[in-house]
Amino acid sequence: MDANHSTCGFLLFFFIGLYASFQCCATEIDANQTTWLFANASQISATKIPQTMFGISFEEINHSGAGGLWAELVNNRGFEAGGQNTPSNIDPWSIIGDESLLIVSTERASCFDRNEVALRMEVLCDKDGDNICPAGGVGVYNPGFWGMNIEQGNKYKVIFYVRSLNTLDISVSFIGSNGLQTLATANIIEADVSNWTKVEVVLEAKGTDHNSRLQLTTIKKGVIWLDQVSAMPLDTHKGHGFRNDLFNMIADLKPGFIRFPGGSFVEGEWLMNAFRWKETVGPWEERPGHFGDVWKYWTDDGLGYFEYLQLAEDLGSLPVWVFNNGISLNDQVDTSIILPFVQNILDAIEFARGDAASTWGSVRATMGHPETFDLRYVAVGNQDCGKKNYRGNYLKFYTAIKTVYPDIKVISNCDGSSKQLDQPADLYDFHVYTDAKSMFSMAHNFDHTSRSGPKAFVSEYAVTGQDAGKGSLLKALAEAGFLIGLERNSDAVEMASNAPLFVNTNDRRFNADAIVFNSSQRYGTPSYWMQHFFRESNGAILLNSTLQANPSNSLISSAISWQNAKDKKDYLRIKVVNFGSNRVTLKISIDGLEGNIIQETGSAKTILTSSNVKDENSFNQPTKVAPVTSPLENAGNDMDVILPPYSLTSLDLLRNSNIFQVAGSNSAQQAY
Repeated sequence: MDANHSTCGFLLFFFIGLYASFQCCATEIDANQTTWLFANASQISATKIPQTMFGISFEEINHSGAGGLWAELVNNRGFEAGGQNTPSNIDPWSIIGDESLLIVSTERASCFDRNEVALRMEVLCDKDGDNICPAGGVGVYNPGFWGMNIEQGNKYKVIFYVRSLNTLDISVSFIGSNGLQTLATANIIEADVSNWTKVEVVLEAKGTDHNSRLQLTTIKKGVIWLDQVSAMPLDTHKGHGFRNDLFNMIADLKPGFIRFPGGSFVEGEWLMNAFRWKETVGPWEERPGHFGDVWKYWTDDGLGYFEYLQLAEDLGSLPVWVFNNGISLNDQVDTSIILPFVQNILDAIEFARGDAASTWGSVRATMGHPETFDLRYVAVGNQDCGKKNYRGNYLKFYTAIKTVYPDIKVISNCDGSSKQLDQPADLYDFHVYTDAKSMFSMAHNFDHTSRSGPKAFVSEYAVTGQDAGKGSLLKALAEAGFLIGLERNSDAVEMASNAPLFVNTNDRRFNADAIVFNSSQRYGTPSYWMQHFFRESNGAILLNSTLQANPSNSLISSAISWQNAKDKKDYLRIKVVNFGSNRVTLKISIDGLEGNIIQETGSAKTILTSSNVKDENSFNQPTKVAPVTSPLENAGNDMDVILPPYSLTSLDLLRNSNIFQVAGSNSAQQAY
């Protein structure tokens, strides 16, 4: 701001704003739709934001993993979805042929001890004779998760286990959604499969169909047993089994951490259906799978404890493992008999962190990862604080973990934001689901939280209900205001993540979500794009900044100093949410810089807004509401910026050096 504006009244207000104590700066615009923002780029009152501040929370909900991020194409690959009793539920497998041609059933005949159910096909027709098989053969097919995405030129590894007393003659094919077009096929002939035999074949697609299916057919009379039928694309991320396009979307958020595998998925409606890590490690064929009774679908647990740790490593994020503490939504284990559960968790930590010679570290090593995983955070349960046995169980877990792994940070389910915890903890878990107005106002929630106790882990936050729709701009802006409040309180909040992360559009169990997908498409909701505005905040420097003080709260802002990892250039970023219906002229004044250090060339403005606050993205318009970046032509220490109504604006101001002026001093110092 130039010298002509330096009236006495303005100077008084400027210094009050510049040196005010740390506060959340929210303001209602005045009648002339103009307000002022003062930022101090010096180290006075500046704090370092935790490296883990903004991350992601992954839960097996909405078919996020099974049929989503985990690239397995076959649904119910082991025929175990009905449990281990027979007859079992083979859905979504379907039969090709009628009862005069074949009889399909299930038996406890598998070669795998932990998943004993296998499919039995008695083929009644033959190549010749009185009962000739149809030209396409008879057998079974699997449509995957609402259709398999098979694309021309891509390769897919199909594995299945088979047994027959006769010579095996079976075709393995990807067939188009009309059931007629053959996209890829291979004929398997084996003379001796009297014992269970693993068959592996790579199919290269000669056509494309986003809703195709895998089928196994024969024209030879006899009895065939099938089990553990898998089809995986060969081009998963690093060959680790993650669907590339969905992996890249979360990688683009640069998450400081990933919390997994839930959520209520961890608890289960009943303990018998809770996530059990030991049943999700080892060879995929031997994993029994389980019914996630909270979200009402079967998972083969191909995406298991090991894969979650691998996912965190691939993302460059710290894993935050949420484990069951003997409590489900409807039953719980008494503290007097919780010790086997405690040992189970110690085993899990050893699996992640033990050397390759340790009992459980050796299991990890046999899975192809002899190096340890960087597990530093564990959460004891999910939303269980009010349960009868939680506090007693929690203390058993806390004591045991700290005894063996004193460096691991243990997260309590009990809220410590308004009162001191009555138990030891490194962090406490905080969840909030509410309407847009309430979410925006919760930017103030941690303003007066004690700085001496455990820090907050806001592991699940989201606007829900009518305000959210299936992912509205209104939802994104309210959440952005909340995150700015968390950022400004990053001395009391260590981590934050939106939830849920993913939704398969065919199985919406929860609205709204960050990333929407089907078998071949995906898009980010406005909330997903909003999170991009915070991805440089991890490890950045939070600067002291103040908005003009007025009675209400339609604006909220923050200022950080960050460095671009690619070109090592230094930036000052100012983020502002305008949660009101009026356009605002924001007059910005930056102090604490040595001379005119803001560089106009290279500075940019990014805006997230739309013509209607309830606008959403879709498969047809995936970027209807998405950030738009343009050069910031008037970048400088003093400048005016127009804030559109209902918008999130980010100003990245390029600094031509990393020298700043400490307020009240004549000497230049290094910012980093």
